[in-house]
Amino acid sequence: MDAVKLGIAGLGRGFMLSLPALRAHPAIRLAGAYDIRSDARARFATEFDAADHSTLDGLLADQIIDAIYVATPHELHAEQTIAALNAGKHVLVEKPMATSVAECAAMARCATSNGRVLIVGPSHGFDEQIIRAAQLVASGEYGPVRLVTTFNFTDFMYRPRRPEELDDARGGGVIYSQAAHQIDVVRRIIGQDVTGIRAVTGNWDTSRPSDGAYAALITFAGGAAASLTYSGYGHYDSDELVGWIGELGQVKDSARYGDARRKLASLSREDEMAAKLARTYGMDSELPNRPPHNEHFGFLLVSCERADFKVLPNSIEVFGDEVRETIAIAPPTIPRTAVVEEFASAIAGEKPPVHDGNWGLTTTACCAALAQSSQTGTVIDPRTMIQEQSES
Repeated sequence: MDAVKLGIAGLGRGFMLSLPALRAHPAIRLAGAYDIRSDARARFATEFDAADHSTLDGLLADQIIDAIYVATPHELHAEQTIAALNAGKHVLVEKPMATSVAECAAMARCATSNGRVLIVGPSHGFDEQIIRAAQLVASGEYGPVRLVTTFNFTDFMYRPRRPEELDDARGGGVIYSQAAHQIDVVRRIIGQDVTGIRAVTGNWDTSRPSDGAYAALITFAGGAAASLTYSGYGHYDSDELVGWIGELGQVKDSARYGDARRKLASLSREDEMAAKLARTYGMDSELPNRPPHNEHFGFLLVSCERADFKVLPNSIEVFGDEVRETIAIAPPTIPRTAVVEEFASAIAGEKPPVHDGNWGLTTTACCAALAQSSQTGTVIDPRTMIQEQSES
């Protein structure tokens, strides 16, 4: 089939990170873009010989465009995705899918009613080592999966942020942005329905007023459980436990402890906004080079009845009943190719997608259940939240 002619809604950091994979995939052609920054649009139009649209409506009305990549701020995802689907476009939407279960349910229904593909990503559920770990579990060779342990300690809260990124009511903080990664990872590996979530969240810095940490226990239909811990407060760095490999697969300098806090402390609010903008398309920020390692999301240990799997950026260490072995996993030639491949294959009808609208809906419901559990001190079943939306 002809290449999918893709329009971009939002030329920000998410687009920058996915651009190498989009540009290189033979089934994708970048054909148009909308962004509020005219200079970024003009550069895109020149670089890709593509259309420059000053409004989203203009991009959606472009008959050349087959599909839309929604890479705008979280709070805009639902409205823009639904508009694109109703315009007959397939949609790849950045995680989080949206900032409420109701919005995600509406998006999933809209994709179904319009007969369009809706993919949510990229997330770390697409990482090659996660897919391989899921395959090991599904093989049954090591017995049923019983427990997944994952934690990630980063400086997320002290990176340059727009105001909405620090506003819980607008999907800010770490729950919808970062827990979505961990939830995707454990769901992908365990492969069962989530039945309950018990969690505690932390909001510990009044200068960055949103939830910056959480701990959660998730139970699954087959009896497995997963413990998830995340802190974005810039103290301990859990990349130490994976060989000082950063989230994007780059080698980190362990001596640069506290860099994010120090840099942020020197910035005015205006400077922080400028630093955030500097990492977007059209601002001469560097595109990510091919990293030497796979992307990852912290320490991950999968426990089956007859083995534990330590899942690392470049390998899976299998600790069996009697034998320990290492499964090497090569880094991708271009990061984030997996999400582009899933999107293109689904549009072509070659392979049903994993990370479709219903997948994204469930992940967001898990995020919402995590937050609600912390507020109420009770176990929350995300399936109930989804059911309430289907009946409304």
